Amino acid sequence: MVKICCIGAGYVGGPTMAVIALKCPEIEVAVVDIAAPRINAWNSEQLPIYEPGLDDVVKQCRGKNLFFSTDVERHVCEADIVFVSVNTPTKTRGLGAGKAADLTYWESAARMIADVSKSSKIVVEKSTVPVKTAEAIEKILTHNSKGINFQILSNPEFLAEGTAIDDLFKPDRVLIGGRETPEGAKAVKALKDVYAHWVPEDRIICTNLWSAELSKLAANAFLAQRISSVNSMSALCEATGADVTQVSHAVGKDTRIGSKFLNASVGFGGSCFQKDILNLVYICECNGLPEVAHYWKQVILMNDYQKTRFVNRVVASMFNTVSNKKIAILGFAFKKDTGDTRETPAIDVCKGLLGDKAQLSIYDPQVSEDQIRKDLSMNKFDWDHPAHLQPSSPTAIKQLSVVWDAYEATKDAHAVCLLTEWDEFRNLDYQRIFDNMQKPAFIFDGRNVMDAEKLRSIGFIVYSIGKPLDAWLKDMPAVA
Repeated sequence: MVKICCIGAGYVGGPTMAVIALKCPEIEVAVVDIAAPRINAWNSEQLPIYEPGLDDVVKQCRGKNLFFSTDVERHVCEADIVFVSVNTPTKTRGLGAGKAADLTYWESAARMIADVSKSSKIVVEKSTVPVKTAEAIEKILTHNSKGINFQILSNPEFLAEGTAIDDLFKPDRVLIGGRETPEGAKAVKALKDVYAHWVPEDRIICTNLWSAELSKLAANAFLAQRISSVNSMSALCEATGADVTQVSHAVGKDTRIGSKFLNASVGFGGSCFQKDILNLVYICECNGLPEVAHYWKQVILMNDYQKTRFVNRVVASMFNTVSNKKIAILGFAFKKDTGDTRETPAIDVCKGLLGDKAQLSIYDPQVSEDQIRKDLSMNKFDWDHPAHLQPSSPTAIKQLSVVWDAYEATKDAHAVCLLTEWDEFRNLDYQRIFDNMQKPAFIFDGRNVMDAEKLRSIGFIVYSIGKPLDAWLKDMPAVA
């Protein structure tokens, strides 16, 4: 029986291994992590992450050919293929601070694999890593190998949270990068055979190591670039009276461009986009390509500008002060159908409003109060370190309450900021919300999912990103 072990029981490792176990019943799959609470959650009825369809997949396989364990060394020792899916946060100090990936956890994993291995292994990069990481990992394994043969593969994930299980069942492509040697080709084939249980062969792309590593960074950079492009247009639309939804629809009808990732919003979030672009910027700088680095850095700067612009619009519209005014925040996750808050634009929006002394009342159907408070008290990039290295007791923010009902959040509020496009927010009773709010009552739609005209007919003053401005808002321009 082929044995697979995955180091790291997070958003990538858990779902990916669960689907491999489901599709390959003859393979034994172990997901290991040093964090006991996380492993206990994977073994419980309440999984540590929310992802549509994940519960069913895990429960079909758990205890049969899918196991979650803290016995890292035993499972690594027994495995034929070891996936490494550990955190690769952005460095906060030292060389490359604020841009380069911190490979501390990756290096620790590699040294442990070399230390406990008694047989040859295929080691698979599953974390998003800088191009040429495989070379460094190869050196660590080779110099500590005790005569054991290790082959390194790059197998980047291309999952979108909220649709991760569908993405795993029906991937656009599976990318496997390996050394262009007979041993490398053999290792690539071994991993390809695993995916071939359910993925058509023409969707399994085999490349060299560096192409696979760079393809992941490039894919995320291209997607984020599209969002920043349409968000830059949203600012121009507001200034000229154009409607960004109509503009993006017209642009997206061009088959060379397509319509995906052209929705204007308060900004992109998630664990990958910003981190991967900063990583790309650093790699370009290190390779003497400052113009290329500057080009990609602008995608991040535009995203930051969009969040700042949104906060400024809120404050400027409300007589240039939100001090001691209750503002309801609907949605905190970075997008709907996930409980993930990593790099969510809601963090910067909330911090901006708190900085102007607003009183915030936050509701998100999938994010806990503890997580919200932790996110708002953490320093930049802290979120990407393992939980036991994050601030354990979030500092109390007195101007903040977290509630479990949208109507409670909006009661007596001066304004509503919609920051996540949860379906339930479209179907709320906005007449009831309006009746229980302070007047004038504002709605700032950061996702362009609301029926603005219907809300205006109720009596709201409405701001939708990239849409023609209310007469009220035209008189109070947001200065970024």
